[in-house]
Amino acid sequence: MQDFFSWLGRTLGEIIRFVVDLLLVFFHSLGASVRNFFDALTSALGIPPTLISLGVLLLGLWLLYLALRALLRRRLVATLIWAVLGVTVLSWLIY
Repeated sequence: MQDFFSWLGRTLGEIIRFVVDLLLVFFHSLGASVRNFFDALTSALGIPPTLISLGVLLLGLWLLYLALRALLRRRLVATLIWAVLGVTVLSWLIY
């Protein structure tokens, strides 16, 4: 009986260890992929790879999206305002 529980504990420990190692490899690979994506994106745009720069980039793209939505609703004044704001924000990053 003692051998059975010893075997069961060892097997369960090996399974848990395998799952933990698998998750470590997965998250390490995921983190490296995200890091490489942002490094390539920022180098292609010529901006520094900081969180503030990426936040400003997302803000500028969001403003251009709002301009596109206004254009599809045939609101020309709103389209011009959102587009000018979006291009202005993006021009802060890309010089």
